[in-house]
Amino acid sequence: MAGPLRGIRVVELGVWVAGPAAGGILADWGADVVKIEPPGGDPARGFGRMLGIAPLDRHHVSPPFEMDNRGKRSVVLDLTTGEGRSRALDLLADADVFLTNIRTGALRRLGLEFEAVAAANPRLVYGLITGYGEAGPDADRPAYDVAAFWARAGLAHLLTRPGDTPPFQRGGMGDHSAGMTLAAAVCAALVARARTGVGQLVSTSLYRQGAYTVSFDLNTFLLTGHSIAIGRRESMANPCMNNYTAADGRRFWLVGLQGDRHWPALCAAVERPEWLVDDRFATGAARAGNAVGLIAELDAIFAGKTLDEWSEVFAAHPDLFWSPINSIEDVVADEQFHAAGGIVYVPDAAGSGVPMVASPADFHGTPAQPTGCAPGLGEHTAEVLAELAQRTNRSM
Repeated sequence: MAGPLRGIRVVELGVWVAGPAAGGILADWGADVVKIEPPGGDPARGFGRMLGIAPLDRHHVSPPFEMDNRGKRSVVLDLTTGEGRSRALDLLADADVFLTNIRTGALRRLGLEFEAVAAANPRLVYGLITGYGEAGPDADRPAYDVAAFWARAGLAHLLTRPGDTPPFQRGGMGDHSAGMTLAAAVCAALVARARTGVGQLVSTSLYRQGAYTVSFDLNTFLLTGHSIAIGRRESMANPCMNNYTAADGRRFWLVGLQGDRHWPALCAAVERPEWLVDDRFATGAARAGNAVGLIAELDAIFAGKTLDEWSEVFAAHPDLFWSPINSIEDVVADEQFHAAGGIVYVPDAAGSGVPMVASPADFHGTPAQPTGCAPGLGEHTAEVLAELAQRTNRSM
């Protein structure tokens, strides 16, 4: 199960989440990913301490770090020294892909900017993730995804109910989206290289990723000058597209986006067939105008049964689309999550499988499987440098 990227050599100079996430995806898909780390290691190795989680094993890694770095090989190079930079350039000289989310100013100081690296290896696909883009006044401004993706791109605002304080983003949400985007861009550039023989720079930014995530809103504003209102549960214009609470306190979401299609099924499920001819609710416009009262009535009805009981009711109405609002524990216990391939078992040093979240793509003709857990700091330095020396000798 080598995966579709078998034989592709990737060098990653990534820190925290976004760059390593892209490398982790490519490693899952079969690429040989060599992770360059400073002597102190990728700071993301400390996620466990930040979260109050004890080290898992001798590598002193943590669950978030494992997610983005499984299957890689770690090489320690001190890029503040001439020898370290020379070793990095040697690794890049015959690599297929370079991945980085280091700020562009630092890359230039290290001599690892695209122009310098591509001059020595024109076939290289150079994948770059920035905070705010490669040009403009904030091009080299430091950013985490909470800043560039969540706050500045508008997500936090759009998810804040009027009068409330902004919600907190969960860890790595923007980073993982940007990492997937970069992985896709790298693969597209590899396809182009197969046609042209030449690599290229491909890039994305946390800011652009955030803007794309809320592009329904942004594009509506660009084309019309109007903003889409921030919804309030108690007054949603389409009550078929809203969340409710069952008798046991568990919440669920009705997703009847097409009101006229889904309204009859909802009326049947809650045993209110008279609503179909009630002037207050018979049309979408009427339901929107009377949404507060209708939602209050639905709240009272849904409070009469547990979610398991409503689940059985809803199952009898195929045109009623809905979903439970799951906790993390619910997701792990969800049979469908496992059936859909949400968990992958990653080989560890003991030979057993460690359950982890799978990267979200399957290849049915060239199936992929993670090859191992995240490496210890510098675990493969000697091995990788020995391979580099052998390749260099063969090319002389």
